[in-house]
Amino acid sequence: MFSPAFPHRRLACLLSAAFLISTVFGAEPPLQLTLQKRVETRPGEFRVTMTAEAWQPKQTAIIVCDMWDLHHCKNAVTREREMAPRMNELLEKARAQGVFIIHAPSSCMRYYEGQPARERAKAAPKAANLPAEIGAWCRQIPAEEQGKYPIDQTDGGEDDDPKEHASWAEELKARGLNPRAPWTRQIDVLKIYDHDAISDSGVEIWNLLEQRGISNVVLMGVHVNMCVAGRPFGLRQLAKNGKHVVLMRDLTDSMYNPARWPFVDHYRGTDLFIEHLEKFVSPTITSDHILGGRPFSFSRAPLRKS
Repeated sequence: MFSPAFPHRRLACLLSAAFLISTVFGAEPPLQLTLQKRVETRPGEFRVTMTAEAWQPKQTAIIVCDMWDLHHCKNAVTREREMAPRMNELLEKARAQGVFIIHAPSSCMRYYEGQPARERAKAAPKAANLPAEIGAWCRQIPAEEQGKYPIDQTDGGEDDDPKEHASWAEELKARGLNPRAPWTRQIDVLKIYDHDAISDSGVEIWNLLEQRGISNVVLMGVHVNMCVAGRPFGLRQLAKNGKHVVLMRDLTDSMYNPARWPFVDHYRGTDLFIEHLEKFVSPTITSDHILGGRPFSFSRAPLRKS
């Protein structure tokens, strides 16, 4: 007798068999992600949309942007150190699943000269489809012209107490560092493996992605309204050149000073810029999609209604 449930049982059996085969032969199951973006419903009004996607790990890369050992803003360092352990946990799991990890601590390449991960980036063959401006900063893509930039960052975004900031600058000087650019390498909480890559070059990173047939890219790190969005390997460049790029929105931070427009707390300023990205640049995801549990949240961030 025909049973309406039979096709569904058969499909479930086939999916189970496929998963078993992939496990036996070493192929990792897809990353199950829910992409969030904002779609305009009428002029100036947007609604949040969610799209479930399955990404093949071997076709996916994570780029860690500018997670430096030090920064000229002391509060930025404090927030980065709080976020870094969760980020390293995610990188470890994603790497084990077959995702390619690219560490991009800008202006720190000298520190990594001769290391296998650095040499891998330098040795990647030139891609046949290398975009003309992939080596340059990108401060805006055409889609962003439809909206208003959400925060005033013209002061550089430092949110330190002035006295603490001055004391921090003196401490950096005493270490023999430039207090305006004290970074020398990536924060050591984030482990780098020989089969990762290290680069701050848009050209090198594009070559790496093309060499491996990678179409899906996750950006995480700091700072979302500056380097993460604008670097040659950042969200704007990858989005406008056809990569399926997303921001890991809970593993990022901004350079935003609440004393500037729109005069909201630092964390709300970060949220506003992420909303801007979701409208005009790229979707976002959160770390719990890969790690489980709950998304990361800074301990000092105010609780907000979801």
